[in-house]
Amino acid sequence: MLDRRTFLATTSIGLAGFAAGCTDPAIPVAPASKLLVLPGFYEEIEYRTFRYFRDTVNPANGLIPDRWPSPSGASIAAAGAALAIWPLAVDRGWIRRDLARDLTLATLRFFDSAPQGDRPTGMSGHRGFFYRLLDMRTGVRHRKADLSSLDTAMLHMGMLFAAGWWNGETEEEREIRRRATDIVERAEWLWFQNGSQRLALAWRPESGFAEPALTGYNEGMVAVLLALGSARHAAEDGAWEAWSANYPLLWRGEGDARHLAYAPLVGHQLSHMWIDFRGVRDTVMRGAGFDYFENSRRATYANRAYCISNPLRWEDYSADLWGLTACDGPGDCRLAFKGDTRTFHGYAARGPLDQPGERDDGTIGPAAALGSLPFAPEIVLPTARALMSVPGLYREYGFLNAYNPSFRFPDAKVETGSVSPERGWMARDYLALNQALILIQAANHRHDFIWKVLRNSPVIRRGLARAGFTGGWLE
Repeated sequence: MLDRRTFLATTSIGLAGFAAGCTDPAIPVAPASKLLVLPGFYEEIEYRTFRYFRDTVNPANGLIPDRWPSPSGASIAAAGAALAIWPLAVDRGWIRRDLARDLTLATLRFFDSAPQGDRPTGMSGHRGFFYRLLDMRTGVRHRKADLSSLDTAMLHMGMLFAAGWWNGETEEEREIRRRATDIVERAEWLWFQNGSQRLALAWRPESGFAEPALTGYNEGMVAVLLALGSARHAAEDGAWEAWSANYPLLWRGEGDARHLAYAPLVGHQLSHMWIDFRGVRDTVMRGAGFDYFENSRRATYANRAYCISNPLRWEDYSADLWGLTACDGPGDCRLAFKGDTRTFHGYAARGPLDQPGERDDGTIGPAAALGSLPFAPEIVLPTARALMSVPGLYREYGFLNAYNPSFRFPDAKVETGSVSPERGWMARDYLALNQALILIQAANHRHDFIWKVLRNSPVIRRGLARAGFTGGWLE
């Protein structure tokens, strides 16, 4: 099974010239007006999605399962997202403030005292970083999970949000701020540079740092910015320039559709869950004439345009049913489809075939569209409504993480999920990080919920400044 994470360290050039057949003439020249009031059906999506976190959290340590109902370890990135989701739920009236506070404290107390060291077992992390997956009960390394710079960054972003949102003077809220700030500052980012200007993606006690290093453009940008913003163990100067050095290879599209490309939409969304990139620009974006928020809007339209074009003739791709991202799939196999032999995949990164990190096997992930709600609500809302009508996709906790209407092979062996000869393959699981994207991006769209808190984070502001960002709310 090919993992999305393998695409974070390297970037392929893709199929030159393919984009010419995938242009969407309807893309607006400028962003449409934000639709701050969401329709009732979307409120239902949000609440169902929130219940995933409410019902699966371990209240003793704040850990969230990476997926459900299949057995899995706890995702530290999802634990970070939950630190924003508990206050979000208070704001929406879904849970009491004292419950959100207690869950936040349980999470921070666990990570504050979680065992750190270079032994391969019995540890939760090393040198301020944490293993990507932890045991839901004990909180130690799950199987042979890697120590992850990216997933630790996602955890830390949730902690920085908690430090900013819980701003009262009670003993408990002061404890939240103290523990969150200290845990974030323990990460030894200079060590994770491993003698290079680039950050390593992962480390394992059995084999050391993974090669190659984390390279732009994808969701890894948040890790580089955190590394630069650290007050205690910051990365060296030049980390952002090393991250963005291969940007010239990644431009796709022309005119108002030109953007830094990365095929799975998750790469345009995860950093934006936390950081408001509207109006702030680094050297590259000042030269391009637009910001990373606009880049993600254009990438969203490009993803949809590719699905409308549908060069591989998959079933049900349309203007309202689209969205290629990192998600589950039916499994690794080759089968006959419409006169061709097609390759299908299990969990993998998916996206338009002209873009870095591409893969298209007919699998649609709802979080691809819904995670782009702040960028392009005018095309996301119709898709959300259409996805709710896909039989079997919308359930107790909102959307299952993927479906493939072309995989109508009931005798084929699948890695997960189920197959219908009429409707195709349907995933079995919800994925925690996809759930978080849907929920947090809706909150950002409504009233900048996470963004407005983290704009005031000294760590974020310092990281952006060291990376050369200027303008907008930084001024």
